[in-house]
Amino acid sequence: MIPSLKQRAHAALERRFPERRLFLKSEDHTRFIRLKPETQLAAWMGGTAVVAWSIVATAIVLMDTIGSGNYRDQAQRDKFIYEDRLNALSAERDERAQEAVAARERFSAALRQISEMQGQLLASEEARRELETGLDVVQATLRRAMTERQAAREQVAALRSEQDAPGADPEDMARTLDFVTRALAQAAAERDGLRSEAEEATQLAGDLDLELRLTREHSDEIFRQLEDALQISVEPLDNLFRSAGLDPDHLIEQVRRGYSGQGGPLTPIQMSTMGQASADDGTLRANRLLDELDRINLYRVAVEKVPFVLPVNDSFRYTSGFAQRWGRMHEGVDMAGPIGTPISATADGVVVFAGWASGYGRLIKIQHEFGIETRYGHLNQIRVEVGQRVSRGDRIGDMGNSGRSTGPHLHYEIRVGGEPINPMIYIGAGNDVL
Repeated sequence: MIPSLKQRAHAALERRFPERRLFLKSEDHTRFIRLKPETQLAAWMGGTAVVAWSIVATAIVLMDTIGSGNYRDQAQRDKFIYEDRLNALSAERDERAQEAVAARERFSAALRQISEMQGQLLASEEARRELETGLDVVQATLRRAMTERQAAREQVAALRSEQDAPGADPEDMARTLDFVTRALAQAAAERDGLRSEAEEATQLAGDLDLELRLTREHSDEIFRQLEDALQISVEPLDNLFRSAGLDPDHLIEQVRRGYSGQGGPLTPIQMSTMGQASADDGTLRANRLLDELDRINLYRVAVEKVPFVLPVNDSFRYTSGFAQRWGRMHEGVDMAGPIGTPISATADGVVVFAGWASGYGRLIKIQHEFGIETRYGHLNQIRVEVGQRVSRGDRIGDMGNSGRSTGPHLHYEIRVGGEPINPMIYIGAGNDVL
C-alpha cells in the first residue's frame, strides 16, 4: 500500500517536474548533475517562499510609510487646529480684557458722576437748611410785628379814651395819634413784605425739595446699575477660586494684609453738613460700592498669585495625567512638545529650587502665596536662579528630556501645603473665567 502511494506521488511529480540533468563541462571532462523531481519541488517551493516574503515585506514597508505619512499629516492638522484654538482663546481673552477696561472706565465715570451728585445733594441740603432757618426768622419777625401792632392798637385806644377825657390837650393828643398811626402803617408794610418773602421762601423750599427728590431717584438708579454690574463681575471670580478648592474670603483677607495701605480713590466717602457726619443711604451705598471695587482689585492681585494658567503657550499635547501609573502615583501632568519649547511661570512667586533632582532631571520649584508651590521637571535648560522673583508669564526654562523621561516633555505639578493637587483643577478653572 505504502509503496504504491509513494510510486504514484513520484509519478505525479515526474509529470510536473520531469527529471533533468545539468551538464557541467570542464577542459578535460564533462560532469552532470541530476535534478530529481523532489529536488526541483523543493527549489520551486523555496523560490516561491522567497518571492512571497519579498511581496509581504514590501507591502508592510509601504503600509508603514503610508501610515507614518498619515500620522504626520494628522499631527500637523492637530497642530493647526490647536493653534487656531489658541488664537481664538487669545482673541477672546483680549476681548474680555478690553471689556474689563471699558467696564472699569464706565465705573470710574459713574463714580465721578456720583461724586458730583453727592456734591449737589450736599448743596441742596445746605440750601434747604438755610431756607428753614430763614423761614424761622421770618415767622419770628411776623409774630413780633403782630405783637407790636396789637400793642399799638391798644395804645391808640388808650389815647382816644384820654382824648375824650375832660381836660385833655387836643393838639398833644393829635400829635401822639399821628405818630402812632404812622408807626402802625410802617409795621403793616413790614408785615406785608415779610409775608411776601415768606411765601417766596416757601415756594423755593418746595422747588428745592422736588429737585432733591429727583436727584435722589436718579442717584438710586445709578447705584442699582453699579451694584448689578459689580455683582456680575464678582460672582465669576468667586466661582474661580471655589472651583479650585480655595476659600475666596480667606484669600481676600490674606491679600488685604499684604496690601493694607489706606487712601487713594477707594477711601470711604465722608460727607458732612454743618460739621455733622452724614449717614444717609446714598453715602452708605457709595461706600459699599467702593468696598466691592476694592474686593475686585484684591481679587485681581490674588489671581496673579494663583497658578490658573498653562505653563506652555506653544503647541503641545497631554501625554499623562494626574493618576496612578505603573503601580505608583503620577503627581502631575505631562505636556509633550519639541525640545526648547519655552516654559513660563504660571503665577507670581519666588524660585526656591533650580537644579538637578534625580528623576525630575533639571527641576524648578516656585513658591507662591497661600502655601502653593509649582514644579517644572525634565527641563533642557534652566533660566532662573534660586531667590529670583518671577511674575506670571515670565520664561523660566526650556522643555527637555532630562531625568527619567521617555521623550521631550514638561512634568508640571501643583502642591498646596506640600500635598500634590491635580493641576487640571486650576487650569480648568482658569480656562472657564480668565
